[in-house]
Amino acid sequence: MFRSLTPRHWTCSACRFQRQVVRRKLATATATATATLIKPHIHLASHSSPGASHDDRTLRQIFDSAPFWRDFSRRSHTRESRGLFQNRYLTRPDGFQTFAAVTLEKARGIVAKVLEASSVEEYKTVVRDMDRLSDLLCRVIDLSDFVRQTHPDRRMQAAASEAYGLMYEYMNVLNTTTGLNHQLKVAVADPEVSADWTEEERVVAHILIKDFAKSAIDLPERTRQKFVELSNDISRLGPDFVDGMTPEKPYLVIGSSRLKGLDPLLAKQLTRFGKATLPTVGAQANLALRNVEDAGLRKELYMANRTASREQIYRLDELLRKRAELARLSGYESYGHMTLQDKMAMSPVAVDGFLQALGAGNGERVRGELAELLKLKQASTQDTGPIDLEPWDREYYMSRLRAQTRSKARQPDFLSAYFSLGTVMQGISRLMNRLYGVRLVPYEAAPGETWNGDVRRLDVRGEDGEQVAVVYCDLFEREGKSPNPAHCTLRCSRVISEEEVAGSWSSAEKLFDSPEETVTDGMASARDDQGRLHQLPTIALICDFSRGSSPTAPTLLSFREVQTLFHEMGHALHSVLGRTVLQNVSGTRCATDFAELPSVLMERFAGDAAVLGLYARHWKTDAPLPTAMVAERLAQDGLFDGVDTATQLLFSALDQHYHSTAPLSSSFDSTASFHAICAAHATLPEPPGTRWHGFFGHLFGYGATYYSYLFDRAIAGKVWTDVFGGGGTGGGALSSAAGARFREEVLRWGGGRDGWSCVAGVLDRPDLAEGGPRAMAEVGRWGVKG
Repeated sequence: MFRSLTPRHWTCSACRFQRQVVRRKLATATATATATLIKPHIHLASHSSPGASHDDRTLRQIFDSAPFWRDFSRRSHTRESRGLFQNRYLTRPDGFQTFAAVTLEKARGIVAKVLEASSVEEYKTVVRDMDRLSDLLCRVIDLSDFVRQTHPDRRMQAAASEAYGLMYEYMNVLNTTTGLNHQLKVAVADPEVSADWTEEERVVAHILIKDFAKSAIDLPERTRQKFVELSNDISRLGPDFVDGMTPEKPYLVIGSSRLKGLDPLLAKQLTRFGKATLPTVGAQANLALRNVEDAGLRKELYMANRTASREQIYRLDELLRKRAELARLSGYESYGHMTLQDKMAMSPVAVDGFLQALGAGNGERVRGELAELLKLKQASTQDTGPIDLEPWDREYYMSRLRAQTRSKARQPDFLSAYFSLGTVMQGISRLMNRLYGVRLVPYEAAPGETWNGDVRRLDVRGEDGEQVAVVYCDLFEREGKSPNPAHCTLRCSRVISEEEVAGSWSSAEKLFDSPEETVTDGMASARDDQGRLHQLPTIALICDFSRGSSPTAPTLLSFREVQTLFHEMGHALHSVLGRTVLQNVSGTRCATDFAELPSVLMERFAGDAAVLGLYARHWKTDAPLPTAMVAERLAQDGLFDGVDTATQLLFSALDQHYHSTAPLSSSFDSTASFHAICAAHATLPEPPGTRWHGFFGHLFGYGATYYSYLFDRAIAGKVWTDVFGGGGTGGGALSSAAGARFREEVLRWGGGRDGWSCVAGVLDRPDLAEGGPRAMAEVGRWGVKG
């Protein structure tokens, strides 16, 4: 089956306090291989580049100095467009149709070739041909999907949407083309054919066969039609569920005097004629839960905040039921079994073992944190009778305890003065160079190459100056832009054969100046030291950072925003360094429960003293950041890690239950299930009548895999401690040997190696290589501390 990097929804630790889900996130394809899989290094040929110190200074200036940026980017606005991302078709809206039409013609040629294969030699190329076919589809679908959601020009949006729809429809046709599935199975079954394949080709063949099976291609025609109908229903219900997260009661109308404790300016904005209209969801509701002194109002707000509309619960019940039916139709016990078969967990039983082990180790910390909150409540009340901690007390007393531990001498923006956007990008580049031998180099974009004048193009270059990837950074706020951070792969890496180059050039249009440009549509490519042509990974990083307080002041980041940037750059590093021969396993195209490991690990570096020493300096005085200030902030952030982990455990258990066989029962009640799960896992009793599960948007994008973030946090914590020495003044976070180990055992494989083999290799734990329930439970015992 062919898949694009379609939007995924995830709230990572750096942005988990935002209510909105990320508009676009990476989808992944899973791959399994043996622990002894050997893959050749890919060395790209060296090209001349400016001096590293010059690049380093320029990197800071293009983000921190508006005049410098205007001068740096001036020429990119003065010539004829070279096309978005230097894709020569995309100089104007109608270019999307040409791009899609040309791609369709190439794709149909490959399909015909695969279907006509009959000899051993022809079957030997089937996997590479189908990988190229997948790449062609993704070239249009992923890029068009990004443009239709991001580009400010509505004509470009409309054209991109049309191209997206055309190619997506063709992809669905291919996924039901039984001849492709048949030819792939013939090739795999012939020992003379498969003996000629590389290990990477075998992995991709395995992925494609499993994906075809998931699309019900082996089922009888009538059953397959039912599969299509259910899939279409799920595709409709999922977005409706995500978009329909509305509360039963949108507002509370109360006397304004009950808002005592809330910021007076906000209270004034909410009040009219002595009555305050308080939204029950969103930022204002969250602030009220943290700050309003009136416990009765907090209870009212808590109940309304956690009670979704009945229509929303109906949508969820329908979604869960149809997913369960789809799984049964496909021969699986449950949707969880169907989804997890190609993840590191492999089964719901293994996920349950991980969650139980993690919960057992987290219990004592939860009890200690709740005891601190209860003690604070007892000290704050005049009541003489027994006092209990209620669910609507949690955020309020957490906020008060954090305020007590915060240094009174420091303003909330104290740290931001040391984190200008330019210095943070500088620090990330320096860290990448220390650990992985690559750095970020500012590169003047060609006319028409970017979708907005604020977008900075950075080339990723190796130690010898060779180009490795292209990263487009769209980091500043603007009207109409999504507030959610995201990493988007616009094009995966792949080795392009000389046959492809020659074939493309022979039928080339006049748009291109060379065979290399023709075969890549004009986008980034490079030849390695063996002369092989590589399609380079092309990535977009999206954030929504506020601009400087004055025309001469740089954008200053909060520490949470620094963590967000490190997190997204962790995804980018996986895409950049996971350079494979075949695109189906490049970069982040790996198991869902493995994809967050590089990004979560990267967050660890953001607050490390040695890493901060690389870049964190006051934007006016150039004085270094007192690292004790960051240590204090991290300690504050970690005050309630136990309770936060317990909450995520509850969500993960709920996700597993909803994707078990339960929805197939005629008596299934998602609300009753929610309260049963809360009774078993909640840190404080959930009051009757709430329907919070209607707000659990991740059930669509991460159905049966919500545990993944906790799982990858546990692995990242172990890697941080055992490989990077836990950071600190010892300098382990800057160890080139540790970086090389993580790169060689994890990053460079993309999805071409089983995740358990990667974990076993980087931690030197061969006992984990086979995975399974025992390995999952072992990861749970590591915990997610810090």
